[in-house]
Amino acid sequence: MKTLFYSILAAGVLYACGEGKHDHTANAEVKGHTETRVLQHPEWSKNATIYEVNIRQHTPEGTFAAFEKDIPRLKSMGVDILWLMPIHPIGVINRKGGLGSHYSVKDYKAVNPAYGTMDDFKRLVKTAHDNGMKVIIDWVANHSAFDNIWTKDHLDYYLLDTAGKVQPPLGTDWTDVAQLNYDNKALWYGMTDALKFLGKRLRY
Repeated sequence: MKTLFYSILAAGVLYACGEGKHDHTANAEVKGHTETRVLQHPEWSKNATIYEVNIRQHTPEGTFAAFEKDIPRLKSMGVDILWLMPIHPIGVINRKGGLGSHYSVKDYKAVNPAYGTMDDFKRLVKTAHDNGMKVIIDWVANHSAFDNIWTKDHLDYYLLDTAGKVQPPLGTDWTDVAQLNYDNKALWYGMTDALKFLGKRLRY
């Protein structure tokens, strides 16, 4: 359920660059470790056509700028919302495959340099808004890369093994990601800070 919470929160961060009305009759209940939050579904999400975007593979170039050029075509097809797979830098430690997984996030406050710059991403979002579309991103909230910048300064954000080292999610073969520990409320604020940073950085 936390994944749902952060996915909706990420949607709100990007949509905050524009304006919109919210429907207060529809809501989702998300239970955390110590509290319950009621989330309001934005009105624009109702009956909307969502198109999932893999920036890496959508175009031969695999960049924000190349994808941006395709936005008018997607709009003409009836797409209302662009749902981008994770756009952050990908970790190197324990990487799976040559390019690694989008879900192994190295820095929540940066974009994958293979896709372009933060300004490129900002232009993509603006172009989508100019075409009457919304943008949401797949925000990886449950785990990060083993070489995420938090592993140096905020080791307490992670679930540690008996030797005090970060570990992958238990019961999985996700050996390229380290499990975050939401029992530590400091992580809540760290993750929220990253979301707010992205929202401010994308404002135009």
